[in-house]
Amino acid sequence: MVIILVIHLLIAIALVGAILLQKKEGGLGGLGGGGSGGMGGMMSGRAKSDLLSRTTGILAAAFFVTSLVLAVIGSHATQQGPLVPASAPGVEAPAAPVESAPAEPAQPTTPTVPAGQ
Repeated sequence: MVIILVIHLLIAIALVGAILLQKKEGGLGGLGGGGSGGMGGMMSGRAKSDLLSRTTGILAAAFFVTSLVLAVIGSHATQQGPLVPASAPGVEAPAAPVESAPAEPAQPTTPTVPAGQ
């Protein structure tokens, strides 16, 4: 579960970076530079846009999948109890519930009448 969580966090960081690199129409989007400045002129504006769009889509799909996997693992963990192994040092295994025999019903008693009445 920890490995999936680390992968999930790395995907989230990469997704934020890919979104911030995309060129927007106005605002502060495209902080990575214009069509020729950001990548040193290696790619045209259109090719860069297609690559970032595809990368964002792939990262978004991976983020969605890891979110579902973590949710399923988390729901199974709550149904089956904590994920602490019984052999962990310093952790005692929970004791099995003790089933006792049902108590016998109390015998009815007859009221006693005081002597003298």
